[in-house]
Amino acid sequence: MPAVRPTPFDLVFGDLAPERFPAIQTELEAAGADPRDRDGFLMARAVIQLVRDLLPGEGTGEEIGQLTAFLHHAYLFWLAGTPSLEVSSAELPALLRHPPVDADATPPPEFYAAFPEHRIWVSAIPGAPPEPLDGCFLGREADGALSVLAALGIRPDRPGLSVAEVRGPREAAGARADGTPFFAPAFAGAAAAGLASVTDGSELLELGWRAWLHAAQHSRD
Repeated sequence: MPAVRPTPFDLVFGDLAPERFPAIQTELEAAGADPRDRDGFLMARAVIQLVRDLLPGEGTGEEIGQLTAFLHHAYLFWLAGTPSLEVSSAELPALLRHPPVDADATPPPEFYAAFPEHRIWVSAIPGAPPEPLDGCFLGREADGALSVLAALGIRPDRPGLSVAEVRGPREAAGARADGTPFFAPAFAGAAAAGLASVTDGSELLELGWRAWLHAAQHSRD
């Protein structure tokens, strides 16, 4: 898959992964564990220690949940060989307007889909301002569902980022509850600036599926 700008994996785990992820892999393989099983993944001693090192002290439930979700996707991304795909500015409008058709080819089991910077804004927390979407870690589950971890709010003056995770099968819906189409601008000034919006989990899941199908088409090509 084509290379992209530095991913959230590079920013957060670029130095840690070579040092810490091989021990996680060894432990999971010795236990015969499926690396996609998050409960089993989080029981590994090497993972528990890494979580403690990354979040010292008393982290909140939300902080721990975001960290463990990001860590799990980052590990699977590393295990797959860190494949990434960039959705270009020219490709984005069609991707948002029209769902890609199914493709015979299959993308890697976990990959990162990067979107044009500051073009899609996600309302991940009710009542909080939307944050710009950098991209999504995407992985297919054994039951056919798609796991989507969105990386939000990356900027030079911020040491971290926000993440939002959804999981599920492809659904037929393409509009919000109020009847507006998915990805339509949803805050003041967004339409004039040519920005797209993601307002809830079902919309984020649909975006993930479109990116997955887009990657499948690139894999076929």
